[in-house]
Amino acid sequence: MELNGKKILLGVSGGIAAYKSCILIRLLEKKGAEVRVCMTPSATQFVAPLTFQSLTNCPVYLKSGELEVSPFQHIDYPRWADLYLVVPATANVIAKFAYGLGDSPVSLCYLSFVGPKFIAPAMNVAMYNAPSVQKNLETLKSHPGTYVLESPSGFLACGEVGKGRMIEPEEIVAFLENQKEVEKKDFTEVPKAPRSIERDEIFQNGKKVLITAGRTQEPIDPVRYISNKSSGKTALALATVFLAHGYQVHVVAGPIDVEFPKGIHLTHVTRGIEMHSAVLEMQKDFDVLIHAAAVADYRPKKTQETKIKDSRSQLLLELEPNPNILRDSCKNRRKNQLIIGFGLETDDFIKNGLEKLSKSGADALLLNAPVAKESGFGKSTVSYTLLEKEKEVSPLKMGSKIELSEEILRFCERNLP
Repeated sequence: MELNGKKILLGVSGGIAAYKSCILIRLLEKKGAEVRVCMTPSATQFVAPLTFQSLTNCPVYLKSGELEVSPFQHIDYPRWADLYLVVPATANVIAKFAYGLGDSPVSLCYLSFVGPKFIAPAMNVAMYNAPSVQKNLETLKSHPGTYVLESPSGFLACGEVGKGRMIEPEEIVAFLENQKEVEKKDFTEVPKAPRSIERDEIFQNGKKVLITAGRTQEPIDPVRYISNKSSGKTALALATVFLAHGYQVHVVAGPIDVEFPKGIHLTHVTRGIEMHSAVLEMQKDFDVLIHAAAVADYRPKKTQETKIKDSRSQLLLELEPNPNILRDSCKNRRKNQLIIGFGLETDDFIKNGLEKLSKSGADALLLNAPVAKESGFGKSTVSYTLLEKEKEVSPLKMGSKIELSEEILRFCERNLP
């Protein structure tokens, strides 16, 4: 299938893989396709509709009607499109497709679209293997013109391993380009993307961002270390949002519990001093630095070469401070370089955040208060506010880590030359 000139309707449902739809839009546009987006209400909790609107330069079809241009988008958008992609497709929308239920823009468009439809499942392995889900997938495969893209096994966002992982955007594009050569009912494997659509090609604005991610581990002996609970989810959201908006993204990552999309350059470190060296060595090449990693403030002054015997006995552990990566990068900043820090506080949030912003020399500080229910380490939502120099302080608010990332992106867009 030739994608140049194709009109593609993209349905996004509410799964953690929704961020990959941003990358898919860039890849499709790079191929010359025109894309419009419809979303389920739950999808808007993972990626803000404004992000898709800015990527496609077209209103997003939402159930709320907030960005709608016509009361008949459930008819107009499907009639406009040459093909319909649903990426990601949750178990919920798959069931609605199978039984003809239309209660959201994504399912309404499925019912009213008469051309080829491509469904990319994404869910937990237990849900994917559920008999009812498998039955619904088989039902969809029997629908004329409907292609169900195989879900590969792999590391899932929940930390488990198995089927249910959404295939990569490059593989979706490769399948679309080769779909004439593939029989729907025999389709079991997605062709790998050719090098001509490597993710590097979607960088368009020439700007570069360096992001620190995850936690550090400061060794006590060969089997024990000092660390914290940071998962890397915030850095993943940041990297995805900046990549989708045309930035070249490089991440310096300590130990993390997430997997970054292709096209994001990664440098892996373990200790705080290693992250310090990597950031200061690379920072001159970047327009934006975002310090999202949770770096240990202290490290053992001496690391034992062999395991400490009987660790239950009384032990005096002598510590020394790690270098402050945020402050040192601010001291070494180049002209027109933006630096954003992160501050985690559990009390006197604004006061402590403003004090850290002032001492660091950063242009802004994302104040993170992970004390509210369902927020903080390992979660997809957090209580936060962005503190800027000499600007009125906004109150803390609950939001997704994608929304947090989009606020940082808007700050950068306002302040970069």
